[in-house]
Amino acid sequence: MKFYQNKKVHYVAILLIFIVVLLLFVPFRTALVFYKENTNHIEAFLPIDEKDTFQIIFKHSIHLTDVVEKYQVLDNHGIKQYEIVYEHFGIGMPSNAQEGETFVYEDGKYHVKDLDNIFPYMNVRNGKTVSENRLVWGVDNEHMVYFNKYFKPGAWFKIKVENLSTWQFLKGVRIHE
Repeated sequence: MKFYQNKKVHYVAILLIFIVVLLLFVPFRTALVFYKENTNHIEAFLPIDEKDTFQIIFKHSIHLTDVVEKYQVLDNHGIKQYEIVYEHFGIGMPSNAQEGETFVYEDGKYHVKDLDNIFPYMNVRNGKTVSENRLVWGVDNEHMVYFNKYFKPGAWFKIKVENLSTWQFLKGVRIHE
């Protein structure tokens, strides 16, 4: 009888270890992940859900005005750029809309709407000379952080939407206000 009880305890211990390993190492929580350059090293992450939106705002290095790029997280973890907003035409700024897009002037800014640019990931550089890049998120875009809080000026990284494990969440740098 004692042998049977010891065997039962071993099975329960193995089952508990298996459950802990699953909870710690199986990816299940969606996040916008910032990888250092072309590595697997996570610099920072922002918990996010499918269909959520976020913005990357950068200061145009010549005009010194904000350029707002708006994105949505897709169900397949792709990143869809759906709008860009800026104040001045010039280097790097579109002067019109492409087929299927809408070009409007509202509130003193140019908007290219209805974009359908889908990316599996994006390579982004934090500004070096004019380092005022920002990440905005939330239902009403109520949260904002400067990239400099998490990244060095001039640093570049790959942004992807991925599922992270509890272990990655615990050891990573979570972006927050």
